[in-house]
Amino acid sequence: MVRTVPGPTDRVVVVGAGLAGLAAALHLRGSGREVTVLERDDSVGGRVGVFHGPGYDIDSGATVLTMPDLVDEALAAVGATAGSVTPPLRIHRLDPSYHARFADGSALRVHADEDAMADEITRVCGPEESTRYRRLRAWLATIFDADFDSFMDANFDSPLDLVRSSSARRDLVTLVRHRGFGRLGPQVARLVHDPRLQRIFTFQALYAGVAPSRALGVYGAIAHMDTSTGVYFPEGGMRRVAEAMASALTDAGGRIELDTEAASIDYDGDRAAAVRAADGRVFDADAVVVTADLGSAESLLPRRRLPRRPVRHSPSAVVAHGTVPVAVAQQWRDSGHHTIDFGDAWSRTFREITARAGRGRLMSDPSLLLTRPACTDPALRLTRDGELHEPLSVLAPCPNLRSARLDWAALGEPYVRELLALLESRGYTGIAEHFRVDLLDTPLTWAAKGMADGSPFAAAHLFVQTGPFRRGNLDTGAENVVLAGCGTTPGVGVPTVLLSGKLAAARIACA
Repeated sequence: MVRTVPGPTDRVVVVGAGLAGLAAALHLRGSGREVTVLERDDSVGGRVGVFHGPGYDIDSGATVLTMPDLVDEALAAVGATAGSVTPPLRIHRLDPSYHARFADGSALRVHADEDAMADEITRVCGPEESTRYRRLRAWLATIFDADFDSFMDANFDSPLDLVRSSSARRDLVTLVRHRGFGRLGPQVARLVHDPRLQRIFTFQALYAGVAPSRALGVYGAIAHMDTSTGVYFPEGGMRRVAEAMASALTDAGGRIELDTEAASIDYDGDRAAAVRAADGRVFDADAVVVTADLGSAESLLPRRRLPRRPVRHSPSAVVAHGTVPVAVAQQWRDSGHHTIDFGDAWSRTFREITARAGRGRLMSDPSLLLTRPACTDPALRLTRDGELHEPLSVLAPCPNLRSARLDWAALGEPYVRELLALLESRGYTGIAEHFRVDLLDTPLTWAAKGMADGSPFAAAHLFVQTGPFRRGNLDTGAENVVLAGCGTTPGVGVPTVLLSGKLAAARIACA
């Protein structure tokens, strides 16, 4: 039996209305708890943010949604469905999931459907690689199936918990037998030989903050979610997921207090007794779920006698948000809702952005993500200066503030101009002249929001920061305070933070 919160748990205060906090709140409300969510911003969503531009809205946080059934599961905890919330949540599967463009001028569409993807690989890489892809897909599915129930969707208190149940032992044996604890990059390279395919099935390691050559094979589970289970998009943008979850919570009797920053927690011995807001209000609590970024969350937790082991954080990102004329964007060949434009360099790129303190540098040959949501949702288009525009985001991974001490206040705008000139040279005709940037996020943006080392991707999934070695959700110093979010288990990404909220709720609701 894993540990749970002892004593009464009737009244729960959740700090933070991101996806983790909302998931925790829904599961707790579904178990009969009285739930109050405190959110310092004026809207819900957290890392699933929104930028209100001149005449348009665009997602300013996560843009890739996989495993939407986890959203359904959270809604179902209070008897709601995607169709029952107001307004209804409508989620569409993208096909292709991604467009991939390469430095040699070739392009490939990534399909979730196995046969469609095999046909595309045959067209671009040849029939032998298509056969190898099917073997790779089967391996990724095996890793995912062994990883999900026993390790991602499960609470545990120590590494010993991984071998205490027969199912977990069986899954652990499967992971060992299938090289889940080897290195992801080399394993993928054994299964598919074309370097372009190797990139498509390993770039997801960046979400975990580790180069593919160093990432554990178990992170093939992320590639499986990304390339096999499908990528989805909710009408209106990713923020609609958070809004739907919030609507379901309040309809079920939960409370959400916006513009309410949790300033401190009152403790009575080893237990939290109330959460104090910056405006002076006090919210009594039998249990507390803290989803704030762990760098800022420490101020809410009891002071530790011993310092924690230093945390190594993932790389960061520079993201330019704005609009581009539809007539310009329609000229771009092999571009769609999500386009990954790979540079020629690969291993070197990861070394540059994941280097240790003071050694990081900007990508010398950038790989970039372009997001054009109006390709799926034309209602997002707008008229600007008499011309039809569509929203566009350009994301460039970069070192975090500890890895490279760059002056982003001075560097940000010139760096974006360099990136746009590079994209122009790669065939995105007109982007340098016509992309109107209305918002520029840099590591300073994330740091200002309390994200440690200016990284929106939290602690890197190094071996010593993975699974049972990652910051545990009960590792708070108080017996009735639980953590949720990307800094704790199971980790970074939309599916995993939804799971983290569910697992945090289980620590309380199963008491």
